[in-house]
Amino acid sequence: MDPLRQSPSPCSSRASSPRTPPFETLGCSTPPLEMLRPVGIEAVLDQLKIKAMKTGFEFNIMVVGQSGLGKSTMVNTLFKSKVWKSTIPNLEVPTPQTLELHSVSHVIEEKGLRMKLTVTDTPGFGDQINNDKCWDPVLGYINRQYEQYLQEELLITRQRHIPDTRVHCCVYFVPPTGHCLRPLDIEFLQRLCRTVNVVPVIARADSLTIEEREAFKSRIQQNLKTHCIDVYPQKCFDEDINDRILNSKIREQIPFAVVGADQEHLVNGRCVLGRKTKWGIIEVENIAHCEFLLLRDLLIRSHLQDLKDITHNVHYENYRVIRLNESHLLPRGPGWVNLAPASPGQLTSSGYLKARRRAQKDTKDDEC
Repeated sequence: MDPLRQSPSPCSSRASSPRTPPFETLGCSTPPLEMLRPVGIEAVLDQLKIKAMKTGFEFNIMVVGQSGLGKSTMVNTLFKSKVWKSTIPNLEVPTPQTLELHSVSHVIEEKGLRMKLTVTDTPGFGDQINNDKCWDPVLGYINRQYEQYLQEELLITRQRHIPDTRVHCCVYFVPPTGHCLRPLDIEFLQRLCRTVNVVPVIARADSLTIEEREAFKSRIQQNLKTHCIDVYPQKCFDEDINDRILNSKIREQIPFAVVGADQEHLVNGRCVLGRKTKWGIIEVENIAHCEFLLLRDLLIRSHLQDLKDITHNVHYENYRVIRLNESHLLPRGPGWVNLAPASPGQLTSSGYLKARRRAQKDTKDDEC
């Protein structure tokens, strides 16, 4: 007898119906064990975790603001480590004649996961009598990191892991004047937001009352809206409804009113991180005193990877497109592009900034 024309087996004699589960067509009341077993896709998460534990990752942050706003203390408070040495109070430090950028790297390890943190400070920003074009060194530094990454990408034989020195986030410290953003702040933020993720904060918020702080924050939000300054998290990059809900709440709180402190004090029998004044102790991690927790959650606990993704997929991509267009050579063969390194003046030229603005506008239109 032809094996293909054998009579049906008892298990297959029952006619299947649309409502009959597949396993019941086999004459079984319970699904086979093989159908209940998972494929094992969730194991990919374990693989990614193991790889991250082995290799670690990088996070690069820049702090911009006038001297005396507590930038170094804030960075140390954020990462609970002596990343940056704070200046000694009442010590006269000469004001730099020009804006200088200083970077320091620090490896932070927590529960076996290593993070290489690089912090770039901008001493001298806004401290001069003439602050004309004081943003050029900052923008030039950010673009140099993009250029360095691009040159590594264009090599025929590339490194397995390209060192990432690109600035993932810039925390801009607004002085607690209680009025509104200064012309310097507005001009600088307009240029900075086209190049990097910017998170503005109100520095030394303990110098303002609660009412003054809320009024100051409201004025800053109005300034940002009036001058079309798109700070992080950008509305156009919300990927789904959950992102939109979470980021909308964050946008309502920006700029965060923060206080930095690197000393612990005893309050009601418990040690708290805070600043001691003659009126009492300002607890840094108390949401009723300041919004430091909101800033830390944004930068580390909820949006750190998103900051890196937007840096790579948006800001760096805009820079890459402009530079490749400037080369006048399309990729040929194996994808090699003979691209000459950018000159320092080219990174901050008006023509380059206009082209960058157009590229970012096109990217936002595509995202929106």
